[in-house]
Amino acid sequence: MASPPTPSSRPPGSPRRRRVALLVESSNAYGRGLLGGVASYVRAHGNWSIQLPEMGRGGPVPDWLEAWNGDGILARIENEAMAAAVRAKGLPTIDLSAERLVPELPWVEVDEGAVGRLAVEHLRGRGFQNLAFCGDDRFRWSALRGNAFAAEAQGGTQAGTCSMARRDARPKNDSIAALAEWLAALPRPLGVFACFDRVGRELVEACSMAGLLVPEEVAVLGADDDELLCDLADPPLSSIRLNPRGAGSLAAELLTRWMDGEPPGPEGRFIAPLGVRTRRSTDVLAIEDPVLARALHFIHHHAADGIRVDDVVRAAAVSRRVLESRFRERLGRSPHEEILGARIERIRSLLLGTELSIAEIARRTGFRHVEYLTVAFKRVVGCTPSTYRDRAG
Repeated sequence: MASPPTPSSRPPGSPRRRRVALLVESSNAYGRGLLGGVASYVRAHGNWSIQLPEMGRGGPVPDWLEAWNGDGILARIENEAMAAAVRAKGLPTIDLSAERLVPELPWVEVDEGAVGRLAVEHLRGRGFQNLAFCGDDRFRWSALRGNAFAAEAQGGTQAGTCSMARRDARPKNDSIAALAEWLAALPRPLGVFACFDRVGRELVEACSMAGLLVPEEVAVLGADDDELLCDLADPPLSSIRLNPRGAGSLAAELLTRWMDGEPPGPEGRFIAPLGVRTRRSTDVLAIEDPVLARALHFIHHHAADGIRVDDVVRAAAVSRRVLESRFRERLGRSPHEEILGARIERIRSLLLGTELSIAEIARRTGFRHVEYLTVAFKRVVGCTPSTYRDRAG
């Protein structure tokens, strides 16, 4: 059997393959998403020889790294040992962690502010005035996510009408029992944002232990959209879709530039979340006002049918002035804005979960023309539907 080609035996004129270490865990959905984004970039643009150890989050430094002769590193630097090892190599390195243990390196991370705001938007959109955040104090990104959630919950248009609770310390012993006790003491109906899906699944279990109905009494929202963890929850867990593929692809691009002699600078690059994948754990409307409850139920069941505010007025059986007033007073937005938000959420779901054309999605969500859909979507989301789908991989 012939030996693998070496740099000296490659065809004349062919570029040398870059030797890149991927120090990223494959043990969770976010890490696998990062690796998927790197793989997509390399297939399209790279000529890399990849060194990929099997490792968990925050795992030890691979034994081979010290003697490894490489060109660049993509790493989730989440402990001091890894930070020291990466520094010692002195190679172009992009950090994919929020911990910032090597602050002089460029880094690519989740836009935690956008995640927190999206969580509040999702739970408020279902009528929850009592909100809570459940974090994990082992991770800096959890604190950032919780800070953003709390700031949005307490500083928005409904300041003064919202109850906000927070738990960051991870229970040391029987975590489910401790969470059940915490949840039982909070006002209900309650919308809870878990810092990531594993904590979200624990919260659903804790509700069951405390005799609390999900989602009728406590709605639970996670983050990462780890399908296995979300589907193992009972009921299945709604979750914020982050964009690890986009982060991995951008990190690979930055590393390529650096290996080509263009250092990208130490500032951070933030990747916005893609939206919410709604499952049963938040599929509810927590509204005590019967008029609003009827209106929201009608909107969320018929938004894709091209309904107008007058249709909602008829369904709620009140005057338009009363409907507008109650929406503004309780939800901080108009019925028209609620209809548009529900339609945009449906568009996001179809873009991410199907291969339907944009024209077909427009037809299914009540837009007469693709152009109208594109303008409305870009105004709310910040990019066109095609770009949104492309970024999601």
